[in-house]
Amino acid sequence: MCSLLAAHPGWVVCGEAADGREAVEKTRQLKPDVIVLDIGMPNLNGLEAARQILRHEASHRILILTITDSEQVVQEVLKAGAKGYLLKSDAAKDLVTAVEALAQHRTFFNSRVGQIILEGFLGGNAPAPKESAPSPSLTAREREIVQLLAEGKSSKEVAVALNLSVKTAETHRSNIMRKLDLHSVSALVLYAIRNNIVHVPAPYAENASLVPAKVA
Repeated sequence: MCSLLAAHPGWVVCGEAADGREAVEKTRQLKPDVIVLDIGMPNLNGLEAARQILRHEASHRILILTITDSEQVVQEVLKAGAKGYLLKSDAAKDLVTAVEALAQHRTFFNSRVGQIILEGFLGGNAPAPKESAPSPSLTAREREIVQLLAEGKSSKEVAVALNLSVKTAETHRSNIMRKLDLHSVSALVLYAIRNNIVHVPAPYAENASLVPAKVA
């Protein structure tokens, strides 16, 4: 994907990131015109990274890249403020078109995702969309901690990742478990998966993430 974008005349891929936290930091440093975020990034998923990026600078144009086109995920992407949504299965043929659209201050949603949006938001017979559980229940910091714990991080590792004391990290963990009425790490992992805080990828899917493309 990086090569595909870099080959486009007038475009420069100004940076790449291995996880969501690095993506947020590099976006602040490099100020790209278009940002492509994998929804299933480790340490901080693409949705949370998008929220943090847009809180810092609302004008950023973000394209979310994912393997799923479920209605719930589409709704969460829209709520996060992303301007585009691209399935990985369509990336080879649509990635350049999608980035080009965002670079020109337009949105990009392929036909399948567009149909989901129409059915979910405009269809008179469609059921009202359900609210995502983490948004009303957990703060942004708590969602970050849930992801790190669900990925197997210890309280000490969470503390280091978020620049907290170990005691504060453990307090957050206890408060989260109590708030969600969860009693084991396995239950927390299941909650994180069901609420799109962590993603279970196809065997080939989620390794590197991409934070390009500086349009000259």
